[in-house]
Amino acid sequence: MCNGVKRRLRMTPTSLRIVQWQRRCRTVAPRGDRALAQSIRRAIDLIRRSAEHPLSLTEAADVLGVHKSTALRILQTLESARFVRRTGAGTYVLGSGLIELSELALGSMDLRQPAAAHLRALQRETGHTVHLAQLTGDEIIYIDKVDSPAFDAVKLPSRIGRAVSIYASAVGKTILAYLPREERDRLLSHVVFERFTATTFTDHDALEAELARIHERGWAVDNGEHDAYVMCVAAPIRDSRGQVIAAASITAIEVIASLDQLKSNVPLLLETANQISYELGYPQPSANPDGDGRSTT
Repeated sequence: MCNGVKRRLRMTPTSLRIVQWQRRCRTVAPRGDRALAQSIRRAIDLIRRSAEHPLSLTEAADVLGVHKSTALRILQTLESARFVRRTGAGTYVLGSGLIELSELALGSMDLRQPAAAHLRALQRETGHTVHLAQLTGDEIIYIDKVDSPAFDAVKLPSRIGRAVSIYASAVGKTILAYLPREERDRLLSHVVFERFTATTFTDHDALEAELARIHERGWAVDNGEHDAYVMCVAAPIRDSRGQVIAAASITAIEVIASLDQLKSNVPLLLETANQISYELGYPQPSANPDGDGRSTT
């Protein structure tokens, strides 16, 4: 008698059933994985279709490739997660749950990654220090910085992760200039206007006039408003919805570059800001016939 037959005779009925089940699983599992993946793809397609137009139960069953009763259970599951919503007409449309998820995704997007290469290219072209600042909560934070290697002995006081003055900086004023009025007023309501230098804006009305100029012109300057020896120009960065969420800047100390010299780099700065915005889903702006760097989009 061969060894295989001897082993089988020694096996109990229970252990034999276990072996048979394991063998079936090895052949069924791949098919089960494929079926699961197909079901997920169909559910994704169902959600996309519900965003395009209201879906009836019959249409949902066709998309899912299942019976109406099964389609109804799937829709009820999606509805409980607020991924779809049942209308008064009995059709299904996109639910608020997915809209909330998209907002969270936009809010948590790491801006540094799509911006990094563009910021470094800008630094190489201008030779000056480049910053990226983002509105985070009620503060404007430096989230990236590319130092100028040409001036190792001269280090600017800015640091990644450090908050910047919301009213005495080019990046701060740029972001403020494009915020909705209510949001801007809310942020400024917490500000105690302090005079850091002779050029600091120290009252709300003067700052509002400056923000209006920035909004019209499309870029901002810092004429030594927080540190008298630091000059800066900044431009807005927009997300896929067109909202200004950050600003890029070129900065130098006055003995290396005057404000007028930094202004000569504004076209490169605007181009960089537009490229980063494009990476975030904002369409490329058309050229402005006035040539002042403003988008006509």
